[in-house]
Amino acid sequence: MIGKEIRMERIINRNTGKTVIVPMDHGVASGPISGITDLQRAMNQVAFGGANAVIVHKGIVSRGHRKVGPDMGLIIHLSGSLSMPHDAGVNALVCTVEEAIKLGADAVSVNIDLGNGGEREMMKDLGAVSQTAAEWGMPLVVMVSPQKTADTGSTDAEAVRHAARLGAELGADVVRVPYTGDPESFRKVVEGCDAPVVTTGGTMIQSDRAVLEMVYGAIQAGASGVSIGRNVFQRKDPSSMVTALAMIVHDGTDVATAMNVLKSETTTAEVERRLSVPC
Repeated sequence: MIGKEIRMERIINRNTGKTVIVPMDHGVASGPISGITDLQRAMNQVAFGGANAVIVHKGIVSRGHRKVGPDMGLIIHLSGSLSMPHDAGVNALVCTVEEAIKLGADAVSVNIDLGNGGEREMMKDLGAVSQTAAEWGMPLVVMVSPQKTADTGSTDAEAVRHAARLGAELGADVVRVPYTGDPESFRKVVEGCDAPVVTTGGTMIQSDRAVLEMVYGAIQAGASGVSIGRNVFQRKDPSSMVTALAMIVHDGTDVATAMNVLKSETTTAEVERRLSVPC
């Protein structure tokens, strides 16, 4: 369907077939956390850095709409959950495909968290969203989070492989899953999934180099890009971090070279200068 092809090219670089997505949908689960209290500013920072797309909830679209700077794809998140213990990871649909279309979405997004007892309803919801998205030619991005092991708190590589395949089986055009820790195991995740796989950023990582090494490993394993939120918008210089990620994802740059962009710390200052210039 040509409509889906056109929209896919708004969230994925048509030349490289890869993407740098920055989720900014954290406010439902966690409130106005640092980095996205001023969403329009945050979106400008990642756009100038070279992000291909952002993920946001429906109510933020009008307030985060940018009228200056480079364009980037809009992915509207259809599901939401709270971080409260009794509700953690149980995602409910809070938006429809039709609403997202009216808001100008280039794609829609749904989350499924495994191991919390709510999988049956979440998979049922995903099946319905997948059907509707297909009818409208709307790309569907699905994040599937496998249950972490109780003893280590880490994510088992085989569980991630299963999670990725689950997303593809239920109609995802792009699957978002956690990195498994090394290129060898993540390559098996990519090979076992019939849809493009992007790695998520997970919890906050203090080391810039560690973030870039994770992304480099995922790309070497065949990933189609990254979907990283707080490890971008909560950095000291979000624009530079996005630029460094884009160099690795789209250009195949090594970590050492990409680190030079972060050391310069000039991109965000340049964003502020550009935004202060009257149109």
